[in-house]
Amino acid sequence: MKKIIASIFVVSSILSPLVLAEQVNLYSARKEALIKPLLDKFTEETGISVNLVTGKADNLITRLAKEGKYSPADLLLTTDVGRLYRAKQQGLTQAISSTDAAASVPNNFRDTQGHWVGLSLRARPIMVSTERVDASAIKSIEDLIKPEWKGRICIRSSNNIYNQSMVASLISQLGEEQTQAWVDQFVKNFARPPQGGDRDQIKAVAAGQCDLAIANTYYLAGMLTSNDEATKAQAQKVEVVWPNQSDRGAHINISGVALAKYAPNAKAASKLVDFLLSAQSQQWYAMTNHEYPILPNVTWSDVLKNFGDFKMEQVPMTQLGELNTEAVKIMDRAGWK
Repeated sequence: MKKIIASIFVVSSILSPLVLAEQVNLYSARKEALIKPLLDKFTEETGISVNLVTGKADNLITRLAKEGKYSPADLLLTTDVGRLYRAKQQGLTQAISSTDAAASVPNNFRDTQGHWVGLSLRARPIMVSTERVDASAIKSIEDLIKPEWKGRICIRSSNNIYNQSMVASLISQLGEEQTQAWVDQFVKNFARPPQGGDRDQIKAVAAGQCDLAIANTYYLAGMLTSNDEATKAQAQKVEVVWPNQSDRGAHINISGVALAKYAPNAKAASKLVDFLLSAQSQQWYAMTNHEYPILPNVTWSDVLKNFGDFKMEQVPMTQLGELNTEAVKIMDRAGWK
């Protein structure tokens, strides 16, 4: 009997470090290269390992739903508040333990019940040809429905969450009727049927297929800092225009993180959220990914500085999720494919 007890003790001693070691299982829509260095730094500083699962944003939400209470996921990191809102509405998230770091994020960039919090800001302004467009002639996004822009605008399809959130933002600020009227006219000025991603819209402007596009600055910055000279040359033919600077400001969205409902390592996950909202992580986002830090007093990258300062919308992010369905209906009625 003593030998059996001794053997159990030895086995337990061997396994206990593995059992007790803290870890976080992260489902990330952000590509590995754009998050792994931060996760490695977190592990180095805390001893908490991070098991990273990457995939397309919508697929990860579907995976969480299918896995249900058996999901190993602790955190969902994704882009656009529309997806974070959707995950919460599907009952896939829970409140993150209250932390000073999350509390430091402005109220409009976090869930009122604490289910998700923004990590970085993503601006979606107008981008114009430096050769064919007088940027000073565009003062607002409303200007884009004017007859002079007929056949000159490129943009992604209506099934893109970035565009859905942009229209939802307009509904929040202008109302459904005025937004419908704007979208109805906006689609008439498209240079081509919507196709491709944000980089494709920028490339189309550079190639002369259209004269302006709406895209996230994150993509233009990535092209400007590319090691591929052809890509960099294309981006240099495009200029950022910040619309609505005299009134409500330019449209913005977020990348953010939510705590999974059945997170097996919720405490460790909260520590990772704190780390991602630390000054050093915010600085890394700004300098490496060229996204705007969600916290004030964090220095922007030189590329972002070159885009210029701008006034941003103050719409509570939750409203973009709440108005998503109506935004899609408006886009469908206007024939935005």
